[in-house]
Amino acid sequence: MSLLRKETTIERSQRVNEQIRISPVRVISATGEQLGVMPTEQAIAAAREAELDLVEVAPNERPPVCRIMDFGKFKYQQQKRKHKTHQIKIKEIRVRPKTDEHDLGVKVNHAREFLAQKNKVLVSIVFRGRELAHIDEGQRIVRHIIQALEDVSKVETAPGQQGKRITCVLAPK
Repeated sequence: MSLLRKETTIERSQRVNEQIRISPVRVISATGEQLGVMPTEQAIAAAREAELDLVEVAPNERPPVCRIMDFGKFKYQQQKRKHKTHQIKIKEIRVRPKTDEHDLGVKVNHAREFLAQKNKVLVSIVFRGRELAHIDEGQRIVRHIIQALEDVSKVETAPGQQGKRITCVLAPK
């Protein structure tokens, strides 16, 4: 239902071929060169000769500006351009308090790649069993990761303990 509404609003805002009532119109060819001001019928005939459509691109100008183009392809590119926005995802990096320095460096490099792709990073320090007695070691690891990524990220959610985890969210700068 909403797709039909979107298409009708696009078609209403852009008149095509016989929908263009005003005469004369300024015409631009498919290659982008000015063909000049001509009657609408002659412009439609030129578009049909090129097997393309005559599309009104600037209806408020006097005379209105029309372009010879493939209207279906133009609509497709407009819709494609509209859906091009990047969806921000949250990627997680899980670390244990006993994680070695080299392994920590690998995790930091993965986080750096995620931030470069404009994704957020959730850093989780997971404690098991007796490791809960060494929460200060987990805090040290979180501070180390934040410091290693401070050039490409900012802390969105400060480190905090939630049960058997210490979590922190980093967002790209």
